[in-house]
Amino acid sequence: MRDATTAAIVPFPLARRRSMIQRQASYAAELNPDAAERHIQQQLKIQCEAMGRKGINPDLVARELKCMETAIRALLLGAVSGGAK
Repeated sequence: MRDATTAAIVPFPLARRRSMIQRQASYAAELNPDAAERHIQQQLKIQCEAMGRKGINPDLVARELKCMETAIRALLLGAVSGGAK
């Protein structure tokens, strides 16, 4: 008889998706500050909804989104202060 337990779904860390993070930061750097903030929030919402549809634990989703936001903002800060290429 099979055990009826379910497996936990663990996403690949969003902050390690370098090309996606770089793309979002680069695009945000081209926008005015208000539009950049809206763009970042929209991207976080998209990722939140995608992970939710996959059944990922909400606590893990929140952690991943915070890491993603931190990674985007770090690159964005470097881009607007001349520290990133």
